[in-house]
Amino acid sequence: MIQPRVLKGFRDSLPSQEIVKKQVIATLEEVFSSFGFVPIDTPVLEYTEVLLGKGGGETDKQIFHFVDNGGRDVAMRFDLTVPFARFMAGNLHKLPLPFKRYHIDKVWRGENPQKGRYREFYQCDFDIVGIDSAVADTEILLMMSDAFKAMGLSRFTIHLAHRGLLNAFLNHIDCGDHAVEILRIVDKLRKIGEQAVKNQLIEIIGSDEAAAAILNYITPKEGESTTQTIERLSELAGNEEEHTKRLKEIFALLNSLGIASNFILDPSITRGLDYYTGVVFETFLTDLPSIGSVCSGGRYNDLASLYTKEELPGVGSSIGLDRLLSALEELDASLAHSASSSDILILFLDETLLPLYLKTAQTLRESGVRCDLFLSDKKLMAQYKYGEAHEIPYALFVKGEDDFTLRNLEQRSDHELSLKEIVAQVKGTL
Repeated sequence: MIQPRVLKGFRDSLPSQEIVKKQVIATLEEVFSSFGFVPIDTPVLEYTEVLLGKGGGETDKQIFHFVDNGGRDVAMRFDLTVPFARFMAGNLHKLPLPFKRYHIDKVWRGENPQKGRYREFYQCDFDIVGIDSAVADTEILLMMSDAFKAMGLSRFTIHLAHRGLLNAFLNHIDCGDHAVEILRIVDKLRKIGEQAVKNQLIEIIGSDEAAAAILNYITPKEGESTTQTIERLSELAGNEEEHTKRLKEIFALLNSLGIASNFILDPSITRGLDYYTGVVFETFLTDLPSIGSVCSGGRYNDLASLYTKEELPGVGSSIGLDRLLSALEELDASLAHSASSSDILILFLDETLLPLYLKTAQTLRESGVRCDLFLSDKKLMAQYKYGEAHEIPYALFVKGEDDFTLRNLEQRSDHELSLKEIVAQVKGTL
């Protein structure tokens, strides 16, 4: 017999896990739709040259790629952003601009598996393409905020910085030629600490003084207001104006909405990928800092230039769905407890009543109640165990046309109710 094993870094998803995942996805989709964003899809496989175009560094080493039966060099998508850039270039004549999309699906990376990190995982991306403005940047940030609140996560902070401003600073201190390596090193700050970052910077740029200047730039100053931080960073970058103006505009809009307290200007945020050109951001859960960023992204005005001569400025963000699900479970959020397969289980007690069972089940479903019908006349205890295994809160005894008893499976309490009352009871509780 073949051993039923799963590849390293991959995993099965049990019903209790998949139900919660689908409900989280549905919640996110509802938020995205409320902003006018529309869904798209792209192929799992792309030509390798399409994906490698702007991945950069470590990502190139992590993609799954192979030669297919037609002799083509193909690869599995490692994120949803690069395929989206190719999608925009190929479908530009069919799409209105600015174009707002979301895409929730699996991606694959051949990195070393570890706790909470797999080779196959879900990403949830949302982007605005075709406009470069503070309003577009702010709408992405606002949608991130609304999405977390919709999932019952009110204690979070979104940390912002500006890659263009950091690049201006690096040019000002004559380190612009090493910008890509510096960005990737700084991006590791939370993982490896300040001293390790400094050592790696010195190794790359060969100057203790420049490394110290970079650390000074990326280190937030205690008690400094957002306006003061923007002015300080501008001065360090040689009195840079364009990018600091964008940051001021974004924070002015956030303040006007009364939600600026959830946003922090943090110059240590760089994002490691090459394609970011403007504002960048990462999201941290206040009560679970160890899990790292659960939603990150930024502005990438040059990404689609690999595939088209049309200018397609974009800004977007990505939620790591698997990491988010782990956080919801650890924080005991309400969405993590909604893994029931149905609202009510109709018990199978008498085969002659089967037509009535089916009729009752249909009536409940038409009333908006999810209903499961046990499919054989097993002992009652076995049917109860089935309901509990699927986290179904109620069981229903159907004894006649208008003879119903509703049982709360957790409390073991019974109530004689009409079908209309049962619908009200179940809906009211859930």
